[in-house]
Amino acid sequence: MPQHKLHHDTQTLIDEPSMAQVIMLNDDYTPMDFVIDVLIEIFDQTHHQATQTMLNVHNNGSGICGTYPYDIAELKLQLAKQKARDNDFPLQFTLKNISR
Repeated sequence: MPQHKLHHDTQTLIDEPSMAQVIMLNDDYTPMDFVIDVLIEIFDQTHHQATQTMLNVHNNGSGICGTYPYDIAELKLQLAKQKARDNDFPLQFTLKNISR
């Protein structure tokens, strides 16, 4: 009599984290060098990327700093806002939820 082995495939279902974009809003007061520093220090952009993002924000009114899992995006937004406040700049950010 043949032996039968039962194989149970188990599949772990893990919800992918919701994603969000951190959006920087242009203003006429925050110096471009400060914006570049924020993009490098908080959003881990290279100097070249930060310069391009800053110019995009300047020319278009807003621009994407980065796309992250929601919790990380929220943390980076708060860090960036705090850095701007600590330096007396009105630089503003917002979050945009995105679907994966």
